[in-house]
Amino acid sequence: MFRVFPSRPSATNFAELMTDGLMCFAAVLAAAATLCEEHGARAVMQELVSVGVLLPAASFALAMALLYSFVGLYRHRNLAISHVVLRVGGASALAGYLTYLITKETGYDGTPSQLVVWSLLYVMAGLVLYRGVAWCVRQVVGTRRVLIVGTGADAKQVWTDLRSGGQWAGYDVVGFFPTAEGTVASPATAQVPVFKMGADMLELVREHRVNEIIVAVREQRGGGVPMAELLNCRISGIPIMDLAGFYEHAKAEVPLDSLKASWLVYGNGFVQGRVREISKRAFDIVSSGTLLLLASPIMLLTALAIKLEGPGPIFYQQERVGLRGRGFMCIKFRSMRTDAEKDGVARWASKNDSRITRVGAFIRKTRIDELPQLLSVLGGEMSMVGPRPERPSFVAQLREQIPYYDLRHTVKPGLTGWAQVRYAYGASLDDARRKHQFDLYYVKNNSLLLDLMVLIETVSVVLFREGAH
Repeated sequence: MFRVFPSRPSATNFAELMTDGLMCFAAVLAAAATLCEEHGARAVMQELVSVGVLLPAASFALAMALLYSFVGLYRHRNLAISHVVLRVGGASALAGYLTYLITKETGYDGTPSQLVVWSLLYVMAGLVLYRGVAWCVRQVVGTRRVLIVGTGADAKQVWTDLRSGGQWAGYDVVGFFPTAEGTVASPATAQVPVFKMGADMLELVREHRVNEIIVAVREQRGGGVPMAELLNCRISGIPIMDLAGFYEHAKAEVPLDSLKASWLVYGNGFVQGRVREISKRAFDIVSSGTLLLLASPIMLLTALAIKLEGPGPIFYQQERVGLRGRGFMCIKFRSMRTDAEKDGVARWASKNDSRITRVGAFIRKTRIDELPQLLSVLGGEMSMVGPRPERPSFVAQLREQIPYYDLRHTVKPGLTGWAQVRYAYGASLDDARRKHQFDLYYVKNNSLLLDLMVLIETVSVVLFREGAH
């Protein structure tokens, strides 16, 4: 079975989205009550349960939740306050206008513009109150105290991640538990102690009120990792996570360097049942068909712009590797010169590639060049969400250099993917390895909810020109 929320950040994001949606719904009801209070309590209750208020309230809540998602407010954790204000303001203004239009058609017994203004005022007050209360609760509850087992490069990277703030603001590393004699603190980790080798781990856990243990050691054979002491802590109710589990659960990627075949075989995920197949196909048909209708004017304008810029075909077809390693023809709007690969040698597309035309630079950055692939999604060769398909020559190269590379071919390639919304632009072997870690996460945890999250985050990536192409 799939976990409802495959990573801790996604669960937090969903909780925030639901809270904001309920807050917006309540704001419209509060606004209606404020404007109707002069007619008495009975009249207020009748107004609040009427279609003229409930429908605008539901529409406002849905619009605000979606728009907050589309502008990346749940995706980012370290946005500057000015960016937050601009994104919240823009989303609120658009949601308010849509609600105004709906309110005019629902028979609301009042002035729609006043209802919208009061609703927005209540939302702003609610946001300030909610965020303030959440901050106070975090101060009362305190941070989640973590013990890191290991003192090597991986342990220090985990420590760096946990102290980086953002989604890790509620974590505090109490120290490192060494797995080798003579381990001393390095300058990078001098802020937290390295406990004495051979110390009683359970006693340390109790003394420092540890809430979680992360085993940041790749090679756990040979007696280096104190398994007996870890078992005592686990029996005492302390959650324990290995390095692969930490990166999967906390960073939404599967690290190749610490990955073992046994973890893939015995771990959860990689479920490709008939129900998932049917639901994904239905999702692909509905979403690709809808987007084709909505994007058809943009596609026509793009075709005209490519034709006006110079000679050459509007579309570009190229063989890509799809499900189960089978090849298919991937169609895109042409974004490069017609002689881009006149010598017949396949090359990675790079940032600021000289082969890209002026129109091509724009449509690549905005993902418009990918829109013709909606036809491939509708035809069943691709999916809306999945690993991006690569050329056969690149696949042959990457298969030799990246572990478990063929696992990405166990699902259909996607128009967009988890790697595209989680990793910045890159076109090298190292970038391909890092993207593959995100693709493995998607293959392992793929679900309808994760597909929806990727599509929503793709809107943010396109609007604010983030991520990779």
